[in-house]
This record gives sequence, C-alpha cells and structure tokens, in this order.
Amino acid sequence: MHDSEVRPSTWWAQPGLGHMPALVDDGRVMWWEMVLLFVAGIGGGLIGSIAGLASLSTYPALLLIGLPPVSANVTNTVSLVFNGIGSVAGSLPELAGQRDRLLRLMPMAVLGGAAGAWLLLSIPAEGFENAVPVLLMVASVAIALPRGKGPVAEPTRARSAAQAVAVALICIYGGFFGAAAGVLLLALFLRTGAESLAEANAIKNVVLGVANAVAAVGFVIFAPVYWPAVGAMGVGCLIGARLGPVVVRRAPATPLRLGIAIAGIALAVKLGYDTYR
Repeated sequence: MHDSEVRPSTWWAQPGLGHMPALVDDGRVMWWEMVLLFVAGIGGGLIGSIAGLASLSTYPALLLIGLPPVSANVTNTVSLVFNGIGSVAGSLPELAGQRDRLLRLMPMAVLGGAAGAWLLLSIPAEGFENAVPVLLMVASVAIALPRGKGPVAEPTRARSAAQAVAVALICIYGGFFGAAAGVLLLALFLRTGAESLAEANAIKNVVLGVANAVAAVGFVIFAPVYWPAVGAMGVGCLIGARLGPVVVRRAPATPLRLGIAIAGIALAVKLGYDTYR
C-alpha cells in the first residue's frame, strides 16, 4: 500500500522524509519491534497468498514502529518480495501445466511492475487513490459472484491479448499504489478462465510476485528502505506465504471465495470512507 502525502520524486527534499525518525534513526532496534514485524509478516504472507491483501497487515506495522510513510511504503514493497517467494513455492502443485500461460504473462508483469515503480517515484498518487475503493469493490463483487456452470469459451487471440493488457494495467497499479492488487488479479483470472480458485490463486501469486519484485528493485536503488524491518518482516512473510496456498488447497472453495470477497468489500468500504469523506 503506497502513501501519497508528498510527491514521491522529491522525497529526499522534504523535511524528515529522507531520514528515519529518532525511533530507528540511531540504529537501535527494539526487540518488540522485530517481534511485531515478524508476526505482521506472517499475517501478511498468509492473507496475501490467499486473498492478495498482504499490506493490510504489514504496512500499518511499519508505521507503528515509527517509519515515515514513504519509507514504510517502499520497505513494505521490498519485504513483500519474500511473500512472492513463499507463495510461489507453496503453489507449485497448482502451477503444473501452466508454463506456457505464465510465460505469456511474465512480460506484462515485468513491464507493469517497472512502470508502476517509475510512476510512484515520479508523480503523485491522488488519481489512483480516488479510484481504489471502486476498483476493489468491483473486483470483490466479481469474486463473490458464482461462475457459470457451462463450458468456458475457448481462449482466442483477442481474449488472450485483452487478458494480457488487463494484467499489465493491474501490475502498473500494483507497482504504483499496491492496495489489493492481488484481489484484482484473482478476480480477473476467475472471471476470464476455467481455473479453480486454487489454480487462479497460484497464477496470481506468480504474476504479482514478479511485478512486486521488479518494483522493489527500483525502490532499493532510488528510495529509503529500512533494512532491519525487511529482515524481520521478510522472514515472517516467507513463512506465512508458504502456508497460504496450503489453506487454499484444502479449504472449501465457496466459503473461502466468499471470505476473500467479504474482506475485499470491507477494505473497499474503509478506503472509500477515508478517501471520499
């Protein structure tokens, strides 16, 4: 989840934004902070690999230990690289036979993640902030609606191209703003393909993991990452994300799908209240 209180491209010129607060600036790391970040990482990895809502747990924890918003934002993105690693490792059974499709989607994920990171470092995010609640609500409702029981239409070149473009746009959004990009991808794959929830979730984990990793590279080079937090939170994310696909694989599909949708709708309402009030 990315903050936009200041123009990201000038963070180093803003008082206090290019520096860590006194809580962490002197290099001292409190044990409770590391425990908090580790636990938040487990929670973020678990819900991220299941529902695409990792930042719901991880981003507030980084703010709580005293990181300024921009540093918390980019530190969160770098930490979630471990979420991608763990979720893909846990999704390997569902990824069998998906090689060709993933190869078609990977360029979109790479380009989208790079473009999103560039946008975050270049322009304000107000436009995306205003659209997030609506996008998230639409995606959550799409996940909640049952899919038809008839045969899914065979993928055509036009349908595949349209899905690739949608993936690229969501990955740009994910690299730039990030809130619930996984929910958008999951909704896209569930509504446009014949995969089960577990299979669609596995594809989402790979695509989002790649886009996030590409964006993280840009943040490591150009933005203020707080590495002690990445260490503690990253390990937690790795553990939680590894377990998430196991839950998706074993849980009843319909209750889990509805649970994901309800969580997304609740977050959309909260974001809408914060944005439009």
